[in-house]
Amino acid sequence: MTAPLKAIDGHADLAALMTELATHARAAARSLALAPAEQKNRALDAMEKAIRANAASILAANAEDVADARAGGATSAFVDRLTLTEARVAAMADGIRVVRDIPDPVGAVTERWQRPNGMTIERVRVPLGVIAVIFESRPNVCADAGVLCLKSGNAVMLRGGSDSFRSCRAIHDCLVQGLREAGLPEAAITLVPTRDRAAVGLLLSGLDGGIDLIVPRGGKSLVARVEAEARVPVFAHLEGVNHVYVDHAAKLDMAKSIVLNAKMRRPGVCGAAETLLVDRAAAASHLKPLVDMLLDAGCEVRGDDAVQHADARVKPATDEDWDTEYEDAIITAKVVDGVDDAIAHIARHGSHHTEAVVTEDSAVAEKFLNEVDAAIVLHNASTQFADGGEFGFGAEIGIATGKFHARGPVGAEQLTSFKYRVHGTGQTRP
Repeated sequence: MTAPLKAIDGHADLAALMTELATHARAAARSLALAPAEQKNRALDAMEKAIRANAASILAANAEDVADARAGGATSAFVDRLTLTEARVAAMADGIRVVRDIPDPVGAVTERWQRPNGMTIERVRVPLGVIAVIFESRPNVCADAGVLCLKSGNAVMLRGGSDSFRSCRAIHDCLVQGLREAGLPEAAITLVPTRDRAAVGLLLSGLDGGIDLIVPRGGKSLVARVEAEARVPVFAHLEGVNHVYVDHAAKLDMAKSIVLNAKMRRPGVCGAAETLLVDRAAAASHLKPLVDMLLDAGCEVRGDDAVQHADARVKPATDEDWDTEYEDAIITAKVVDGVDDAIAHIARHGSHHTEAVVTEDSAVAEKFLNEVDAAIVLHNASTQFADGGEFGFGAEIGIATGKFHARGPVGAEQLTSFKYRVHGTGQTRP
């Protein structure tokens, strides 16, 4: 049970506290929408420096969170998602610098045309308003979401998981320092100051119009709850059931490198591969080397009959396995009858997140890239590139797998909407 809110912020009533935070965030959003790019970039510059200067404090706070998670029996994959290292903190700071240096999307005129009556119409990017980001385990989301929302002129309310509470607080302190140094309202990046799970329900309610968008970052149960209960729009994906299809025309060395990276680089991230599909025409030469490589790397393989025959260590795959996001060192594997069969399997079991094909046949690659329905499709590259930083966005709030407004990595530009500005010279409509 968390401490009473009165002891945290002078509020005994959680609903009242959340409404007050949203009110302050709304006021901050109005200021940010008008803030010049130079002022926002000053804040981002100060945030980057604060993260680097306070790396030891961030790591110390994270160590406490990790110790609690281990004591509570958390899985190794969960601990990996929670853990910060010197390199990960440095990458967080690097991401802030990249976000600072990308063009400011706010106010950008994306289209301009003139009507026969002489009126000029412009389509202009504008912020969304107040964004609530609800996330689990990964404390770097605190920084990623905070700086992307700032760059795009949005205020953000961050609600991290209880497991990363101390880490997020240490990171948030650095973000607030940057806002303060640039003269921007501190409520522009608000960290919900309680572990109380009821705070999530209040965010999902929209807080009486205080929130314009919700972005969940976490496991299937969290995202499913958000999509079921939210009373405001949601950017979400339910899971990353991602596939790598190794075609008959794939180079074996390349296929091995891509498959190993896609699964084992970080098995707990949403871009990790969960299923390996091997073309039957390549099974004799490619299947056993790929399976042996995964098993030798410590990855459990669950496969169909053909894959089980390739290595006695392979476990039989169940019907449920083909639809599972393991977030761990486990992969399912299947032999398919060419690219059409691979595409059909992905259509049945994929989650529209990230899919990859390994082949030297340009016709196969084009067919896969054109026909697979996913936010991200790759040719001869690892699924672990499903990351806003790798797309040049600096960071991301998440990977959106829907088809409205934004799809794929959600960066600063995707956190804007648009309005039309119309310039006339006295025209009236007949």
